[in-house]
Amino acid sequence: MLAAILKIALGIAIALPLVIYLLQDRLMFFPQPLSPARRAAVAARFPAVTSVTLRTADGKQVHAWQVQATPGAPLVLYFGGNAEEVSGMLEAIGDPHGGATPGVGWLLLDYRGYGASEGTPSEAALTADARMLYDHARTLAGPSARIFAFGRSLGSGVAVALAASRALDGVVLLTPFDSALAVAERYYPFLPVRWMMKHRFESLRLAPQLRIPLLCVIAERDEVIPPIHGERLFDAWAGPKQKLILPGAGHNDGDGPALWTAVLSFLRQWGQTPVDNAPEVSPK
Repeated sequence: MLAAILKIALGIAIALPLVIYLLQDRLMFFPQPLSPARRAAVAARFPAVTSVTLRTADGKQVHAWQVQATPGAPLVLYFGGNAEEVSGMLEAIGDPHGGATPGVGWLLLDYRGYGASEGTPSEAALTADARMLYDHARTLAGPSARIFAFGRSLGSGVAVALAASRALDGVVLLTPFDSALAVAERYYPFLPVRWMMKHRFESLRLAPQLRIPLLCVIAERDEVIPPIHGERLFDAWAGPKQKLILPGAGHNDGDGPALWTAVLSFLRQWGQTPVDNAPEVSPK
């Protein structure tokens, strides 16, 4: 009986990490496709918003929503959460005159497999597509334009990786983490996560090299990414930084007046103030 129990325990010990390793993409990414009919409905509802389609180096079509900026205003590249269909952000910023950030331009990226984008999400794909979006934005807006990144949850890892390889003027991080690896170790302390995890988004490693301004927004009662992970990232950031704690807020409760007031103030401050924004790490 004891031998049989040991065999079962050993089988579970071997099989469970293997299953989680094979399924980890499904545990991290929750693609939210956008049907052509829904895409047309969004476009009709927000006539000032246009669709942008870019082709990646490996031949995939990646989609983004563009909100046109007024001349001289900042342009923000938006990277959403792991289960977010980013057209939902247009409720707040889709009106370029009367929205939460009047006059500010936006490009909202659909990750691969999300929205109207083709392909399969991964850390490498998302960060490569973020660089492609930046390069498109730079061509679109010109060499003197002020370009910011806004990353929510998983998107905070994408935004930080972009800041390490392109010249951004600032970064807004909402419910961020120090690294996806650290969050996974918190949830799976009984697994060898460090040896298993493919998509690590190690923002904490990059933060000490980033001298650009940061607005870090932390939900006080974040039940998905405990606040300590955002605090560690904030503490490690090398550039000018501001922290906003949203009292009583959970992971998905942050889209209120306090957030948008802080974001607009941050963009207005650093959208007109020169910063040393050259990344210290090698561009890719």
